[in-house]
Amino acid sequence: MRVIVVGAGVLGTLHAWHAVERGHEVLHIEREAEARGASVRNFGQIWVSGRAGGEELATALRARELWEHIGARVPGIGFRAIGSLTVVRNEIERAVAEAATRLPDAGARGYQLLDADATRALNPALRGEFAGALWCERDAAVEPRVAQLALKNALLESGRYTYLGDREVRDVVGERAVRDDCGETHHGDAVILCTGAWLGGLVRELIPDLPVRRVRLQMMQTDPLGEPLTTSVADADSFRYYPAYRSDALDALNAGQAQAPTAAEHKMQLLMVQRADGGLTIGDTHEYETPFAFDTVEEPYEHLTGVVESILGRTLPRVRHRWAGVYAQCTDTGRVVHRQQVRDGVWLVTGPGGRGMTCSPAIAETTANELGW
Repeated sequence: MRVIVVGAGVLGTLHAWHAVERGHEVLHIEREAEARGASVRNFGQIWVSGRAGGEELATALRARELWEHIGARVPGIGFRAIGSLTVVRNEIERAVAEAATRLPDAGARGYQLLDADATRALNPALRGEFAGALWCERDAAVEPRVAQLALKNALLESGRYTYLGDREVRDVVGERAVRDDCGETHHGDAVILCTGAWLGGLVRELIPDLPVRRVRLQMMQTDPLGEPLTTSVADADSFRYYPAYRSDALDALNAGQAQAPTAAEHKMQLLMVQRADGGLTIGDTHEYETPFAFDTVEEPYEHLTGVVESILGRTLPRVRHRWAGVYAQCTDTGRVVHRQQVRDGVWLVTGPGGRGMTCSPAIAETTANELGW
């Protein structure tokens, strides 16, 4: 079988990976020279801890298993089974973490409630003032800026993979074929459109009422910390954002402890991961109303700096990168992904939202299974 994959972000790349793994030939088409969107502008977190139960958690756990397997074969993706700590400052936040440990699937997530001393023992870089943390053993990380390139190089070694960069697909031509902006038509046995947040143009023509929206965020990265940050780190605002933490304790938190004004205005949480070079990737904000601003604003960065410094108990290293990114999210945020056959032999797969880096291997595997590859 010859599979055409359009879009070389993490979702498209993992579709290509599964097709090659199953013995098929892949033509991979990307409108940029290399992926430049949300797949390289994220934390690189394989984030199991906050996922909703049921399908979403099952997908994340299967993806976590696949990422570890892929990481063993392709070390360049930088897979690290580091877990995460969601730091709590007081009893009302701690109660939400404790409620999470009582979930029926808490064991599958690797949840454990730690006091302050146990938190610092697990991650000695955390020297600030806090009451403890929710530990999630199943969380992990990869290096988002290089993972797609490392996977592409591994795919090229198979001899069954061809990459075409700087080619924008403009048309679906009849059945199982696409035409690019160089006028070349590519024929296959299946076409998978993984266009990410690119929802206009061809995608709008194929599905005018696509139930997917775009979300914008701001993030930053620092100079090296100078010491290991042995886990990912989140703050208690992430309890408000991720569905796994819904509980009476969360209702009490929302009623009794308001977010900081900047965090509330920009729909923020703290997520923090150390990169391979020692720098920290820190974020993020959420903007849902279009048209999006074209500039970044400084107040969220100031808020995040204050939160991080309170947890680390030290001054944050110099911020060397600030950026904004846009990802695609199903308008029904409980859906893991939007997968739709748009023509005979042509499927669109998009909208995983902030879970794209986490869940892409399992989403792609499901596509391959459903299509009978």
